[in-house]
Amino acid sequence: MQKRMRVRRHLLGAAMAIGILAAGSSAHAQGAYPDKPTTLLVGFSAGGAVDNVARLLGQGLGQTLGQPYVIENRAGATGTIAAEAAARAQPDGYTLLLGTQSTMVVAPGMYPNLRFDPIKSFVPVSLISSVPLVLVVNPALPLHNVQDVIKYLKDNKGQVTYASSGLGGPQHVSAELFAAMAGVQMVHVPYKGESQAITDVLGNQIPLMFSNLPTLLPHIRSGKLRAIAVSSLQRSPTAPEIPTVAESGLPGFEALTWFGLYAPAGTSPAVVQKLEQGVKTTLADPAMREKMELQGMKIEGRDSAAFKTYMQAESVKWGDLIRKSGIKPE
Repeated sequence: MQKRMRVRRHLLGAAMAIGILAAGSSAHAQGAYPDKPTTLLVGFSAGGAVDNVARLLGQGLGQTLGQPYVIENRAGATGTIAAEAAARAQPDGYTLLLGTQSTMVVAPGMYPNLRFDPIKSFVPVSLISSVPLVLVVNPALPLHNVQDVIKYLKDNKGQVTYASSGLGGPQHVSAELFAAMAGVQMVHVPYKGESQAITDVLGNQIPLMFSNLPTLLPHIRSGKLRAIAVSSLQRSPTAPEIPTVAESGLPGFEALTWFGLYAPAGTSPAVVQKLEQGVKTTLADPAMREKMELQGMKIEGRDSAAFKTYMQAESVKWGDLIRKSGIKPE
């Protein structure tokens, strides 16, 4: 009997020791994050604005956190293919998503059967940066400011076309927001990409469009396009001479192309905090800031809590617009 009790105490002690070792090992694993490469999913093709931000961010985070970031492009369906893959990934911090407003707050309103929920399926880590759009017209038109454009659209109700790079993109929804707030009607002409859309506005086949300011700035500087107003609440440091839509007669108008880092839901707070701090350090680097600002981007750097609040507000704003405007997928 005593021998049996000694064996039991011995086994109990061994089990306790193993438990302590396991706990220590787990704590060490958490403290060591990251200890292997991280995959950063991008829902758009290589070479575009989203891909450029991902590569800059990946390079910076790799240097800051000491492990490489591998950019994986899974283009298609307004970025939702990559978002779905990220939502299904293990929530261990080694698969992340660089999401945009098109994917995370516009697409859910257009595609009700998505297999992920941008709010419930992800933890917002940080809002990285944003880019304003600019409303431009062909200079052959006698339009010089927002009020001119609104009058022109009212005088030609339902007859004026505008170009965009595709259904549900920032160019599309920015124009729809403008129309809704101004009480005007325009006819959407979606293109399969931004290049051809710009070409047709340059050629005056289409009179106007919204597009990212850095993309259109060379045409504005050359006089081939006339800038009417930018879509941010404040004027852009890149082109401070261009007024905002908000100051030009539509108070509160704001439409941005933005880029944010997401982790799958269930990712531990410790990992999210480590990533958040890594982004903060990366964006504080003067060389990184200069690279992003040269691309016309505003550094945002909002933390997880602030980004979550912003996401929720953006989801309501664009969801309401999509419902009221009747925007449907092709």
